[in-house]
Amino acid sequence: MKKTSFAAALLAATLLSGVASAKTLVYCSEGSPEGFDPGPYTAGTTFDASSRTAYNRLVEFKHGSTELEPGLAESWTVSDDGLEYTFKLRPGVKFQTTDFFTPTRELNADDVIYSFDRQLKADNPWNKYIAGINWEYAAGMGFPELIKSIEKVDDLTVKFVLNHPEAPFMADLGMDFASILSKEYADKLQADGKMEQMNQMPLGTGPFTFVAYQQDAVIRYKANPDYWNGKPKIDDLVFAITTDASVRRQKLEAGECQIFPYPNAADIEALKTNPNLTVQEQAGLNVAYLAYNALVPPFDKVEVRRALNMAINKQAIVDAVFEGQAQVAKNPIPPTMWSYDDSTKDDTYDPDAAKKMLEEAGVKDLSMKVWAMPVSRPYMLNARRTAELIQADFAKVGVNAEIVTYEWAEYLKRSKEKDRDGAVIMGWTGDNGDPDNFLDTLLGCDAVGGNNRAQWCNKEYDALVKKAKQTADQGERTKLYKQAQAVFKKEAPWATLDHSTTFMPMSKAVQGYTQDPLGIHRFDNVDIAE
Repeated sequence: MKKTSFAAALLAATLLSGVASAKTLVYCSEGSPEGFDPGPYTAGTTFDASSRTAYNRLVEFKHGSTELEPGLAESWTVSDDGLEYTFKLRPGVKFQTTDFFTPTRELNADDVIYSFDRQLKADNPWNKYIAGINWEYAAGMGFPELIKSIEKVDDLTVKFVLNHPEAPFMADLGMDFASILSKEYADKLQADGKMEQMNQMPLGTGPFTFVAYQQDAVIRYKANPDYWNGKPKIDDLVFAITTDASVRRQKLEAGECQIFPYPNAADIEALKTNPNLTVQEQAGLNVAYLAYNALVPPFDKVEVRRALNMAINKQAIVDAVFEGQAQVAKNPIPPTMWSYDDSTKDDTYDPDAAKKMLEEAGVKDLSMKVWAMPVSRPYMLNARRTAELIQADFAKVGVNAEIVTYEWAEYLKRSKEKDRDGAVIMGWTGDNGDPDNFLDTLLGCDAVGGNNRAQWCNKEYDALVKKAKQTADQGERTKLYKQAQAVFKKEAPWATLDHSTTFMPMSKAVQGYTQDPLGIHRFDNVDIAE
């Protein structure tokens, strides 16, 4: 990776923008985006740098909440049978004007249809415009099978017709993959033979207009003066990509950035006592896990997976990596989410029993890989240290674990492969406040080869979560999800590791920032004190 100093990167960005802004917020982000089209991806790092800056959705989550509010749709109606959702679009919404494209019209129904059709229809010319694209969210959540049609009623009215009722459908439309793009921009790129530019130079209706990206160093945005919800208070938004949490802290304390995510657990107390800083915190709607590959022997045997789970000292991970600012996970959804089953009995840490179980399963002298994420995430501050602890635990039961890692985008790509070797450290922060976003998105049969990194397809489990998402009554859905959690625990496709508390340190000059339970970072309400 090419190394660039922060000062040089920021200078380059300023020169690229052509002006020095009156108010600049520098966000020391934790990694580089996979791209700038939010549709194909699932990483929060990518969404922060694209969908929450350049784009909007039909509905939005209120800041600091999982409650929906109108976005590009100012109102909507749902048919009595739950099969038709009709959205009235907000009139007068302008797409951003940039150096690379000048729109000639405002938002209309064509943009909504384009934004979804490209993900749902294999014959759409945009369906494969990026090599290896598979539209993970849309595919993993069953949208191609769910959505019967998307119809243009008039320029400002669009109707979604479903094949069956879907309880979390509205919440799903608030997610990043459902961002609305410009069809006019897409048509121009297609005509010019530059379709790949959609993933490199974003253009939407959001609060910030893209200026430039210096790979692995800096992303620059400027306030969108035509933003339908009012021009942001800051003039310039800079993402200073800084993968090391210790360096992010140094930059904040030196005034080189005003806010950063995912501090080291060991630094939190010092950050809290710094008189120039504020540290926000909240219980994370998240889970970290070690996903085995259920398609590859010997991990296709439930006895092997359960034995390895018993070999891991999860409390030691919480103590060493989070210094107590997390709790051991026993379910695949966080305890702050409705339908969480607190009666679940967790895997007992018992190396002797684990070793015996492996022997009884016919596994001896097992060598495997443990994948460690190269970046900090809210649910996993230090995957390398976690992998080292797991490696030592596995050694105690006769398992030789090799730790491997890759650059973040490559890690995300390779970890989805069905023939992947070993077990991968991953995690998830909820996208919409619905259990479906964990239980089906991460573990459903539709998500194998994508977000289901355990490559685990259990028909009993899948039937439960599919039935739950088609059931309107939350009490009945809760019963089904608790049954699904029991199947998950019995089958052990993951070792559930932790649910963390999330911290957001910032300069006291930062005003209006609100932590989101969904783990997204939004700056449209932020101001900088003079």
